[in-house]
Amino acid sequence: MNRIEIEHLNKSYGPVEILKDITIAVPEGRFVALIGPSGCGKSTLLRTIAGLEQITGGTLKIDGKVVNKTPPRKRDVAMVFQSYALYPHMNIEKNMSYSLRLKRSAPQVIKDSISGVAETLGLTHLLERMPRQLSGGQRQRVAMGRAIVRNPKVFLFDEPLSNLDAALRVHMRSEIRKLHERLHATSVYVTHDQVEAMTMADHVVVLRAGRVEQQGEPLALYDKPANKFVAGFIGSPAMNFIEAQIGGDGRSVLFGAEDLQTLDIGRDLPPGLKVWLGLRPEHLHLQGAGQAVRCAVENVETTGSMTFIEARPGGAAAQPLLVAHAGKATVTTGEQLNLHIATEHLHLFDRETEKAI
Repeated sequence: MNRIEIEHLNKSYGPVEILKDITIAVPEGRFVALIGPSGCGKSTLLRTIAGLEQITGGTLKIDGKVVNKTPPRKRDVAMVFQSYALYPHMNIEKNMSYSLRLKRSAPQVIKDSISGVAETLGLTHLLERMPRQLSGGQRQRVAMGRAIVRNPKVFLFDEPLSNLDAALRVHMRSEIRKLHERLHATSVYVTHDQVEAMTMADHVVVLRAGRVEQQGEPLALYDKPANKFVAGFIGSPAMNFIEAQIGGDGRSVLFGAEDLQTLDIGRDLPPGLKVWLGLRPEHLHLQGAGQAVRCAVENVETTGSMTFIEARPGGAAAQPLLVAHAGKATVTTGEQLNLHIATEHLHLFDRETEKAI
């Protein structure tokens, strides 16, 4: 089985720890995304799986075999980089067949492999062209095709869409996911774009400062973030956070110094506990059922399909809230309004530990 098992993995450069006690299990055929801010260690972790970096401690298994000291060429993994890294003097067919020719595969085997992969990726009519004659999206498909013809145990993607424009990135996200559904290949995908991770992956691993903050199915991380960091990182636009505290009854949360407001939290907590109140922009509504938050509108931006409203609750000293309203909204700057939110969409985080309550 083409399974990846990472147990208590550590990676250091001298006294500097880059990866700290990483434990991840990637079942065969799953698409796993590694996400986190720049410098969190996600690309380093991918390179340790590929064998391009040696681990300092822990165990790394591929297909049930420990590969801690196995060189890259013997790990049977294929990597697609941010840079297409195509040979400029070779046409597309030769670029894609290069690894097979190095292995001295039979000419008919090479021909059949290239033909099948080119058809899958929509590259059949481009095989005689040179890389400079292709668009960015076509070059990225060639780089993927070069990896696929090797028929590896594991595919590794290191931010492969970063060099593409926004529209092409959306298209290529769909193409990579469709390709994964056809191949059922075990894949690990590094990105700093949480939208890519949420829409493409079966399993998401959130990293910060070399540690795993939380991992699980994309919607599980969205619905039940383990801490304030994950809550703010997963979701677009990002979650709003308000400094608050639990009321004297233990079943409400209080916020806003100048205009004190109260929301029922639907559970019992220690009175006076200082918390972060988390509200997702898409869960704040201009009308309908739910509890009300009094706000003053400070800015309105519309894209046609969405209207983004910046509104400040609880007086001038409060942190403004971002509201994501589907469609057009007839609100103006300076207007006073009530934002409605259901109790089940309230998120609370301990102010000291930042862990979810």
